Amino acid sequence: MGLFKKGKIWWFIKQYKGRRVEESLGTENKKLAERLYAETLPKIIDGSYFVAKSIEITFKELSEHYKERHNKQRDDASLKHLLPFFGNMLITEIDLTDVENYIEDRLSAGSAHSTVYKEFALARRMFNVARKKWQREYGVKWNPFADAGFPSFSNERDRWLTTEEEDRLLKTASPEWLKDVILFAIHTGCRRGEILSTNVKYIDMRRRVISVQANKGGNKKAIPVSERLYDMLQKRLKVGSVSGKLFDVTVSALKDGFDRAVENAGIKNLHFHDLRHTFATRLVQMGVDLYKVQKLMGHRTIRMTERYAHHTPESLKPAAIALDNYYNFTTVADDSNIGMSQNVVKCLINQ
Repeated sequence: MGLFKKGKIWWFIKQYKGRRVEESLGTENKKLAERLYAETLPKIIDGSYFVAKSIEITFKELSEHYKERHNKQRDDASLKHLLPFFGNMLITEIDLTDVENYIEDRLSAGSAHSTVYKEFALARRMFNVARKKWQREYGVKWNPFADAGFPSFSNERDRWLTTEEEDRLLKTASPEWLKDVILFAIHTGCRRGEILSTNVKYIDMRRRVISVQANKGGNKKAIPVSERLYDMLQKRLKVGSVSGKLFDVTVSALKDGFDRAVENAGIKNLHFHDLRHTFATRLVQMGVDLYKVQKLMGHRTIRMTERYAHHTPESLKPAAIALDNYYNFTTVADDSNIGMSQNVVKCLINQ
């Protein structure tokens, strides 16, 4: 162990915690090589050398490395779904929004809750291994799957906030940033990861539009700002932000604060993701067509949006009115007044 020559160039070799480190010092001068080696040695011992030398790998490459050591037969079935979504992403760039997008996409496509959880659990396990065993090799310092968590609702979950519950929740939400996050979620339909990564530079107060990064492909969704949201943003933007983010809070702080507010408000069976559900459901109930809701939610297909299309008996009343109007239409048609019947049809369409 120590210095040695390859050709005319000095190299060093060092064993550290079972790892063999061998590298050129790039010089023919022995004294300079000794000095460079002396400067490098402490970095190897404290581990900073490996962080600086960490290589960037994709999720697919991580899965292959993981399978060499920990492969289970059922993992292959999970990877068939994980790889098309995460495969080409660098593991150091995968964030909360990516994880939440994946889970929502799979559940909304009709996949079983238990199946998606197995896929999620495998990815979480892969990152845990990478963080514990290969942190210095791959630069993995955190686990986005562990931080995102897996939603405890099933595919059939049918939960959104009533206005009365919303008032109670906002009254118990503290500190002020938590109240603002809840209001932002209800009025934008953004996922938690999207909310925490929202940058103030993408908020256009003049046009009243917020641009949110929907996925790693560079696609953004433009969300119009409601009056209540506009008032909140005006106050919040005056405070400013060191990081440039609208909300400088951690995932754990948001989790703890939200759970505490829900408990204090006496609201049962409510998760943070249900605020997104609330946004979509209210839009549909107020007559906004599913195509527009799809764009606002950032869904890839209309099928994903349909699971949010819940209606109250009140919102369905126009259907009964349409049935009554049908009789008026047929009566007019029986009079053989084609022009008049066409006018009636136009009226019904415009109702």
